[in-house]
Amino acid sequence: MTTIYYNPACGTSRNTLAMIRNAGIEPTVIEYLKTPPDRATIVKLIADAGLTVRGALRDKCEPYEALGLKEDRFSDEALLDFIVQHPILLNRPFVVTKQGTRLCRPSEVVLDILPAAQQGAFSKEDGEAVVGADGQRLK
Repeated sequence: MTTIYYNPACGTSRNTLAMIRNAGIEPTVIEYLKTPPDRATIVKLIADAGLTVRGALRDKCEPYEALGLKEDRFSDEALLDFIVQHPILLNRPFVVTKQGTRLCRPSEVVLDILPAAQQGAFSKEDGEAVVGADGQRLK
């Protein structure tokens, strides 16, 4: 089973979802701003992806600046509290497969954990070619 924690307004999320589908996989799509993961799920996603809590923070959003999160004075527990209160602070997209969990930034990171090969060429929304016609990663 493949799951993506997704934001349809995010180009990286859309590209990642498209690459999953290009492998012939229809994932469970969780729009995490509409259905935020609970604290335990957030902790598991971050740990399974091998990240720190700070490494999973999205710093290009309004609450980040307003809450002063750039300052290194918050504990992991406090940062988790902020993420639970403001799900937009969780970077995206996280993808979970049998092969692992990754924060797919850039989107082609998803190729490392997909259980199936790409079924054809793929280019990102901006035109950057990621997968060739033979289904192989270009870089």
